Amino acid sequence: MIKISVAKKNGVYRSFKCSGHAGFAEYGNDVVCAAVSMLVINTVNAIDELTGCCVSLDENDSENGKLAISFPDGTDEKAGLLMDAMLLGIKQVAEDHDEYVSLNIED
Repeated sequence: MIKISVAKKNGVYRSFKCSGHAGFAEYGNDVVCAAVSMLVINTVNAIDELTGCCVSLDENDSENGKLAISFPDGTDEKAGLLMDAMLLGIKQVAEDHDEYVSLNIED
């Protein structure tokens, strides 16, 4: 199962963690894992390239499906919007495949 946790404080994103593998299908054919991976990786890259938000990579272990990032100064408006968009996509995947994806948002 892919476990995703997001921490916010006063409506501002502080950290994001994603770990595990969906187990929906065999490696290379797991569309659930691919969907979540693309949403997460694209969002992190977009925040890094398109905003002035400081992103700190806390852990990156692709073999074990772990990625943890933090926003030491919180997210700015652009980064917050990108995170909102990513979570919109992840929520849809989690609703459609709740036995493979778990999402927890703490505010």
